[in-house]
This record gives sequence, C-alpha cells and structure tokens, in this order.
Amino acid sequence: MGAMANRIPIGRPASGAVAPGAAEQGPAVAAEPATSRTVFIETYGCQMNVSDSELILGILGPAGYHLAASAREADIVLLNTCAIREHAEERVRGRLAELAGWKRRRPELILGVLGCMAKHVGKELSADAMAVDVLASPDAYRSLPRLIAAAAAENALGGTQRDLHLDRGEHYEGVDPVRAGGANAWITIERGCDKFCTFCVVPYVRGRERGVPPGEVIRQVEEHARRGGREVTLLGQTVNAYRYGDIGFGDLLARVARVDGIRRVRFTSPHPAEFDAHTLAAMAAHPAIMKHVHLPVQSGSDRVLAAMRREYTRTSFLDLVAHMRALMPGITFTTDVIVGFPGETDDDFAATISLLREVRFESAFMFKYSEREGTLAARELPETVSEEEKGRRLTRVIDLVEAIAAEQNRAWAGRTVEVLVEGESRRDAAQLVGRTEHGKAVVFAAIGARTGDLVPVRILSSTSHTLHGEIAGSEQGSEETWSSQARPLS
Repeated sequence: MGAMANRIPIGRPASGAVAPGAAEQGPAVAAEPATSRTVFIETYGCQMNVSDSELILGILGPAGYHLAASAREADIVLLNTCAIREHAEERVRGRLAELAGWKRRRPELILGVLGCMAKHVGKELSADAMAVDVLASPDAYRSLPRLIAAAAAENALGGTQRDLHLDRGEHYEGVDPVRAGGANAWITIERGCDKFCTFCVVPYVRGRERGVPPGEVIRQVEEHARRGGREVTLLGQTVNAYRYGDIGFGDLLARVARVDGIRRVRFTSPHPAEFDAHTLAAMAAHPAIMKHVHLPVQSGSDRVLAAMRREYTRTSFLDLVAHMRALMPGITFTTDVIVGFPGETDDDFAATISLLREVRFESAFMFKYSEREGTLAARELPETVSEEEKGRRLTRVIDLVEAIAAEQNRAWAGRTVEVLVEGESRRDAAQLVGRTEHGKAVVFAAIGARTGDLVPVRILSSTSHTLHGEIAGSEQGSEETWSSQARPLS
C-alpha cells in the first residue's frame, strides 16, 4: 500500500493532488471505508481528456477512493491518455516504462491506462512489459471500481483487467465530475465522432457520435454557477454537430447562455461543415457567448481537404469566416493545421500558407502528419513527404502564425479589456493570468483580484502568445476600482 497518511477525500484535495483536475467540487465521500485506497490521475491530451479525468474522479469518490498528493504516494496510478498523434502515445509509453520500474519495487502498485490509447493499443500494452493492471476505454469508466478491485485481488497472479467496449448509450448521466477550483468548467455535451476524417483515429477509439441529454448539460452548468463559476466551455469531438432529439447545438447554446450567473460561454472544437444559421444566430444574439471560435482548417488545399474527407472546400471555409465576421464584428479565430499529409505537394502547401495569410488566425495548433494505425489514410494513402520536408513546412507555418499573432497582439496596446481571472501566473505568483472575451491570455499584477473575478485590464505590451497589462486604475494606487460580480472560488 502507498502512504495512506496522505489520504484526501475526493472533493477536498490538497494543492496539486491530481494533474489536472484537483477537486474542490463534486460528491463528498462519507466516512472513510477501511479498504479505501489512494489514487492519482495523470492526464494526457485535449480538454476532453481533462473533462474525462474529472468524470473518473466523480466515479471513484463515491466508491471510497481518495486522492493521493502525488503519484509516488498513490496506491493506484491511472494514466488518462490520448491517441490522436504518435507523439502522445510515445509520451505515455515512456511514463509507463518509468512506472513499471516503480512497480518492481512496489509490486502492490496498480497501474491503469484509460481512454483513447487504451482502446487503440490496449492489447499491445497488456502483452508487453509495461506491467499494466487495468485498461478501460472512454465508455467504460463506470467499471473502474470493479476493475481496480479485481486487479488488487489478483495482483500477485499478474494479468490485466480490461473493459474496452464502446457503448453508444453511455452519456455518464448523473455522474458529478470532480472539477478543479476555477472560473471555467469543461462540460462534455457530445461523445464520439461520426466524421471519419482519413487521418483521425477518434471515431475508432471513442465510438460513434451521441449527444448528452440537454437536461444533464444544464444541470452541470447550473451547479457550476451555483458554486461561483462564471464560464463554461462546451466540449465535443465535433461539438456543433450536437443533437439530442429535436434539440440542436444552437438551441443548447442559447439555453446555456441563459443560465443565471454564467457570464461566458465557449465551445470547442466545432467542424466548419456543421455551422448552421440557427447556431450563428444564437452566437450573435447572446452577449454571454464569446466571440471567439477555434475553427480547425487542417489544410488550405482543396485536393488535400478532399483526401482528408473534411467535407468543406477552401472557398466554403473562407466564406464561413467572412460570414461570421460580418455577423459578429471583432470575432477572432484560432485553428489547427497539419502539414505533410500524404500527397501534399509544394502547391498544396503554398495554398495552406496563403489561407493562413488571408484569415490571419490569432494562433494555431500546428502538426506534422502522423500516421495512425487503423485509419483510412494509414491503410490507403502511402506517405509521400519526407520527415525533413515535413519539418521545413512546419517551421514555415509556425513562423508565419507567430508573426501574425505578434502583430495582432500589438494592436491591443493601450486598450482596456475585461479579463476573467483564472489564477496565478505559472512564472510569477505575484501576477495573475486570465482571458479576454476573445480568448487571449492576459498577465497582470495581482492587486486585489482573485480567481473568478471579472476585471478591467489596460494592455501595456504583448508577445505572440500573451498580453501584459495592469488593472485599470491601479496606476493611481487604487486596489479595487472595479465591481466584481463573481463569488471567489477558492
């Protein structure tokens, strides 16, 4: 067993108890069962995985498990994983090799791999020397208490307890996620994906698309607001394809925006082909819906977009951006870009560069194409771009996006913007970090402001990633020149 003196009831963690998702909310655990054990979750990947880790804690807490203060002090270490790129899986394999060394010294330690990678390569993980005790797919988290208990009972015998099924009926309705204290809550509204882009493994590891019942979504949003939260981010693999019965994404978005106490509503990641007039009208009509959209383009070439099965063209993407800018002046966009997709020529890459120049995204997630086993591209589209050329193209994209972002951020100097405080700056505890309506990170001196406050900040300088400023009025020595409507979450 681990250091049981460090048991922390799930829902009342010490600082840094879970990475990420240390909990201040969610179901409290009753008197500690004699058999309770400590657990630590490490999360790899996107916001959906962060949300899933919070969900897992909401399942394990009522089952009697407690948070450990660190992985080294835990009886159970769970890695909640991503499989969308090879690099993500390599990181997990490296971590598992390290944890396998721990397990040789502590045979009773239980190691689990959860989520996308468990579904994608679970059989390999249970067959190799990684000492994995538990494997669970994204639809099998309710079975974790049973799997962990079975692994503990059979630890001396070896073997892996697994539940890798996918279930179109699993919405995790009624589970209260254990969220990190903060102004924002990640709210999953859709699970799975039906797009089957040729490069993407998500439909194979997360299953088919289904919407979470709208009543459950609103329940979670209202609970977050009741606890003082001011912002929610709605999550889905193709979030704007959400549908539950006759309720579409635009309907749900408008309902969330009307929840009392919620000041900011965001969503990620939408698909360019899934925006309809009802959704755009809801975005334009509700001030609480932030005028910033992460809009993955992947490529600026029609030929490559067709090979990726992205369901839109360069022209339709640019028309959507132009329409949204006309409907919502000042709206900002970020994006995803893949370079080196099979068959991408110099002309195809030039088309991507020209689209980036035309749209002028605020920032981007930029990647070299990574072949994923099981996808159509891996089966039918042989690689044609060398790793060296992929690297050159990626460098060029990064340089262009960074230059555009730096230029656009400089234009904010001298303006006063409303910032929702997210917490302390990682680099300097005397400073806070928050975000503007348009999703820009702002760092400023912590003069009387706390997590969850909405404060006016005058922008003084910037980099390509961050705005730097001061609370408006603080240069005159005032410590509270704004009216905060947020209840502190700490």
